[in-house]
Amino acid sequence: MGDPREPPEGAPDGGSGNEDEYRSVVFDESFVRAARIQELSARERLAGSFGRATRPRVRLGPLGTVPRQALALLLLILLAFGAAVYFGVRSPTGMSARPEGSQLTVSLVALSPASAVRAVADPADPFAALPTGYSDGAIGLGTPTGAATEHFSRVEVTKALDTVQRYLVASSLTPATLVQGATADVRAFVTPGEQAQFDASVTQPVDDRHHALTGWLVRFDPARVALAADTVKVTGAMRIDEADTGTLQITTDHTFVYALKPAGAPAGAPVTLETVRRQLTFQFDRVDLASAQLRLVDSVIQAGPEPCTTSMAGFLQPVLATPQGTQVAPPSPIDPGNHAQPAWQVCGVLAGS
Repeated sequence: MGDPREPPEGAPDGGSGNEDEYRSVVFDESFVRAARIQELSARERLAGSFGRATRPRVRLGPLGTVPRQALALLLLILLAFGAAVYFGVRSPTGMSARPEGSQLTVSLVALSPASAVRAVADPADPFAALPTGYSDGAIGLGTPTGAATEHFSRVEVTKALDTVQRYLVASSLTPATLVQGATADVRAFVTPGEQAQFDASVTQPVDDRHHALTGWLVRFDPARVALAADTVKVTGAMRIDEADTGTLQITTDHTFVYALKPAGAPAGAPVTLETVRRQLTFQFDRVDLASAQLRLVDSVIQAGPEPCTTSMAGFLQPVLATPQGTQVAPPSPIDPGNHAQPAWQVCGVLAGS
């Protein structure tokens, strides 16, 4: 009998028949090695995804082919990195990271009276002897009309001026701040980067040029001092400038005159005038403008009549008049060679009465 694997008529001439039958579909070894075989995943087999043997790939020229999912992930990473660089290193206004930490520098100058401190002639009209040029309260601030600068619009400048004016009212003219120990209304204007410095100045004021509370606001010790009149006389001006292309700067220079009397004193008690000059420098970036907050970066305070021997960091310490007049020791001479005394702690002499 013949081989059952052979056809009945026998194998064709020249071979066994088996090899020749499949010769047209047998691939050489190099073709097999170059072939890309990809198994379907279990999820794809269960879902019946038999119509596509391989996942789509994107051809990248000489780099070969990459799956579309990998290309999408790569593009997403590149976009995220670009956004981080753009928003982290640069802001749309070209500014660097916003300032944080201690920003305010304070200089306190006590003005000692040149002679005995005497009460005003008429307690009912305590400001009668003031020279011309002083106005009542916010009117005396002399807030200018907003005008555009090189890099800030008129609307932005006007908003900055309005914020400064409201800050000066809250910190220099409001009775709750002056003699009741309130600080919250002033703090609300302070940008978040300075609030920790402000809070430290409230809880532990010290004349170290950064943590004197009287650099932020005017206040008197309510255990010693009361207002003899709610009106405060003011004169001064504001100047608009730019610290850089992204920072608007406003400098204010005002003199405030307060009518004071001893705490708990009856009507008709002697009234003393306390004069306080505040020269302040404020800065705004566009985030500050949007939030109606400000950065107070420099504060110079002159106040008198004040004794030279008492700290002004927590409260201003006015010398209050008595019916006989109050004598105060004159300022001590300053020795520039004495490095035990901080150079910024100085005392002047108050001109006039």
